[in-house]
Amino acid sequence: MAEGKSRRVAQTEDLSNVEFETSEDVEVIGTFDNMGLRDELLRGIYAYGFEKPSAIQQRSIKPIMKGRDVIAQAQSGTGKTATFSIAILQSLDTTIRETQVLVLSPTRELAVQIQKVILALGDFMNVQCHACIGGTNLGEDIRKLDYGQHVVSGTPGRVFDMIKRRVLRTRAIKMLVLDESDEMLNKGFKEQIYDVYRYLPPATQVVLVSATLPHEILEMTSKFMTNPIRILVKRDELTLEGIKQFFVAVEREEWKFDTLCDLYDTLTITQAVIFCNTKRKVDWLTEKMREANFTVCSMHGDMPQKERDNIMKEFRSGQSRVLITTDVWARGIDVQQVSLVINYDLPNNRELYIHRIGRSGRFGRKGVSINFVKTDDIRILRDIEQYYSTQIDEMPMNVADLI
Repeated sequence: MAEGKSRRVAQTEDLSNVEFETSEDVEVIGTFDNMGLRDELLRGIYAYGFEKPSAIQQRSIKPIMKGRDVIAQAQSGTGKTATFSIAILQSLDTTIRETQVLVLSPTRELAVQIQKVILALGDFMNVQCHACIGGTNLGEDIRKLDYGQHVVSGTPGRVFDMIKRRVLRTRAIKMLVLDESDEMLNKGFKEQIYDVYRYLPPATQVVLVSATLPHEILEMTSKFMTNPIRILVKRDELTLEGIKQFFVAVEREEWKFDTLCDLYDTLTITQAVIFCNTKRKVDWLTEKMREANFTVCSMHGDMPQKERDNIMKEFRSGQSRVLITTDVWARGIDVQQVSLVINYDLPNNRELYIHRIGRSGRFGRKGVSINFVKTDDIRILRDIEQYYSTQIDEMPMNVADLI
């Protein structure tokens, strides 16, 4: 007995540096059939191509369905969007056309993607779901919301605007989902989220979803969550299994471009995403690649929404194979064929690294990520390695064979 006790103590001490652990005994439900879902939702889940729930789905769908406040953390590409989408669809009363669930995301592309997943999974349920995002026609938004939407998936600015105009009525809302919540509760969005939250009925259920949840964010949640269940994956399980990570040493910034050109044939075997840290760099690199007769497309937050939509469409359909972008693309965007990510610039913070390279190898597929590292970046790279307890090796000559 004594041994068991001391082991338990050791475990608790151990947890002090791992920030998270599942907070109470959460039931693990191994099949969608056993979750008590309505038949037409099950049909939608299987038609979407899901067979067996992922780890986060096995643990989180049920508590969300039961109305509990939930903080769910799992690594990129493990089916978090479907986790809350399934729980949302189960909770809807489709006989009344009123907004019952609000999902907020940090980027417009992500809000649209969530809308698509909800519509696809709810295909047999006659569900109305509208993406309410900036950069689109206000009149169209108003018309759609007037018609009545069961679920609104949007970005905080436009959603708050619609609530203030009383076009988006909040009286029937029973659930608020914050996707990529670490970013949502960060400086830029925090105020807007609180603004929206103030308009929601007091008993609204809150669900937070993210791949990374820094400590200060978890502390903040006490302000608007009631006794939340925390379903959390330890950080050392957040290393990206199945994604081979490499670096290429480049002494000077100028050499990155030549390295990229050398790699171009490797890129186009599959589809590749190239990350730069600034919009200017994205524009500069795109132009330089095109001058050298390479076909690439690019996207960042300063582009008009219509253009962003078209680029996404081309890239999803495989018409364009190489996308140069900023971190607007790093979160949650799922294009099945991406199996190579290049960090032309190393990301400015460690959390972004997992979101970026998690674009490849989604849900257990394999992927490769290549980091361009200048001499003064080595320290940052080592820091990332340590943080995710992972290994980033020098890129081998036969990298094309690994993709």
